[in-house]
Amino acid sequence: MLFFVLLPPQSQHPALMSWKGNYKRFHIWRLHHISTHATLNIVSIVVGLLAGLAAVLLKNLVFYTNRTLLQFNIPSFIGGNLLMLVYPTIGIALTVLFVKRILKGHIGHGIPDVLLAISRKKGVLPPSGTYSSMVASTLTVAFGGSVGLEAPIASTGSAIGSNVARLLHLPPKHVKMMLGCGAAGAIAGIFKAPLAGIFFVVEVLLFDLTSASAIPLLFSAISATTVAYFLMGPDVQFVFHVTELFQLDQIPFYAALGVFCGLMSVYFLRTTDRVEGWFSRIKTTLSKWLIGGVSLGIMIFLFPPLFGEGYGSLTELLGGGNDSLFQYSIFGALHDQSWALLAMLMMLILLKAVATATTIGSGGVGGTFGPSLIVGGLCGYFFATFSNVMGLPEQSTANFALVGMAGVMTGVMHAPLMATFLIAEITGGYALMPPLLVTVVVSYITVSPFEKHSIYARKLAAHGDLLTHDKDQSAWQLLDMGKLIETNFAIVRQGESLRHLIDAIKDSHRNVFVVLDSNDHFVGAIHLDDVRQIMFQPEAYDQYRVEELMTPITEGDIVHTTDTLTDVVNKFKVGNRYNLIVLDEEEKYRGCLSRANTFSAYRKFISDTSDE
Repeated sequence: MLFFVLLPPQSQHPALMSWKGNYKRFHIWRLHHISTHATLNIVSIVVGLLAGLAAVLLKNLVFYTNRTLLQFNIPSFIGGNLLMLVYPTIGIALTVLFVKRILKGHIGHGIPDVLLAISRKKGVLPPSGTYSSMVASTLTVAFGGSVGLEAPIASTGSAIGSNVARLLHLPPKHVKMMLGCGAAGAIAGIFKAPLAGIFFVVEVLLFDLTSASAIPLLFSAISATTVAYFLMGPDVQFVFHVTELFQLDQIPFYAALGVFCGLMSVYFLRTTDRVEGWFSRIKTTLSKWLIGGVSLGIMIFLFPPLFGEGYGSLTELLGGGNDSLFQYSIFGALHDQSWALLAMLMMLILLKAVATATTIGSGGVGGTFGPSLIVGGLCGYFFATFSNVMGLPEQSTANFALVGMAGVMTGVMHAPLMATFLIAEITGGYALMPPLLVTVVVSYITVSPFEKHSIYARKLAAHGDLLTHDKDQSAWQLLDMGKLIETNFAIVRQGESLRHLIDAIKDSHRNVFVVLDSNDHFVGAIHLDDVRQIMFQPEAYDQYRVEELMTPITEGDIVHTTDTLTDVVNKFKVGNRYNLIVLDEEEKYRGCLSRANTFSAYRKFISDTSDE
């Protein structure tokens, strides 16, 4: 819809010219007849509907492709399906070709790109984001890539919200709001869980839930959920009805599950980081594809539940069965052995992180949202099964699997509220609310000393690009000091006379004058007040050198280009200074920072990022 702006006026088709004229008239009419509040509510509903449709489309594409591929079975001499060895390699190859040939290499990194758009790009995501992640993740997951679809569809929903808002020429703060509405709608549509979608935006995308943003987010989440219900029925992702009620004496077991989930979350975070880092050091795309595809194929051949998202096996576990864990497996003959079940569960827990990172590192497209849910469910099922095998008080494997999903999601994504309400909405009630709260809190406390940021935010935080709920900290972290440096301060050279300074004063509107040597190294500064008495004595103009008139300078008056704006603000506050000299690493003068300009930029940042 936006391609006409790239054409010169004489080459535009009459239909496009007519479209532009009608759009301009509509835009003017909207500004005069529809309030900003009403506009945001209407647009949020539209964005929610589109995000919900995208979620339904993606899930159906992957589901039917998966089902078609798994109909074929070439048994090996040791058991198992030989096609499991080649499917992932084919899927990753198709994904790489799509990205390289169709998208020309321009595909984002999912949720981290969304976070970067919020903090650095005024909520702007490219139009290609409305389809690129959907197509690429379909090719990856449908052929067995061991990643999730939630992050790709969330980034797709975000791109839909961003581009719809920009099409309507909404201001940057409302573009960001619609971006959040798209993400909320996408998550709500996949899980038919509107509250989980809203808390995803608040905790993962780090939005502030204010009175201005709450209603649009809710409209979007409800719209997407309605679409999912209408097109796919109640079983959008998976559902479960709690039949075994929580007992008070189970609290210690759920607390222990929280510790286990927290430790497994640390393992998941560290493992995915290391494996992806290893693949990033491989230079050629072909080598990445071959190594990753073959490695992933071997893992899936040995442990078939690693194929694709893995929700099928998890759904069967919640229903009390475990046959799918051994289906197509070379270990199928051991399915009725309790020790074999525990071993299979632990191997899947440990290998899911490796398989996920291998898929992404070798060129596949997908997210870690789904894998964290799968690992959590396996952790909970393993914990309850192990407890039961050891003769401890009998625990519900289904309940522990559900609560484990929330526990690992909390640890990996640092989103305890989203994890809690997601499981509550999946189960259709709040019967598991007490154990959910116990487990997610303990898991979060366990992870916090090891990992400060979520899996999506850690790299952005390391580069200083993360916008957090602490707007003061974010402002000083995200503002670009280079853009605040003022270079219109008059300069005089060491050894020059007062006469040269008087000439500089005549041409300057500032009251500070910088003294440099012949190599642009900073020597000192002269304040107008310090020379006011002699500047009206012409006979003294050739008697004084500028270095004799300099004001004493301390470290508190100087900042370096390597300093942070937090350091700058502290110097402004502590010394009550109005200007600071900026030097580079070689002590060469680069300009000055003024107190007024710096705090004006801060106030503008707060205004632009606030939803109120």
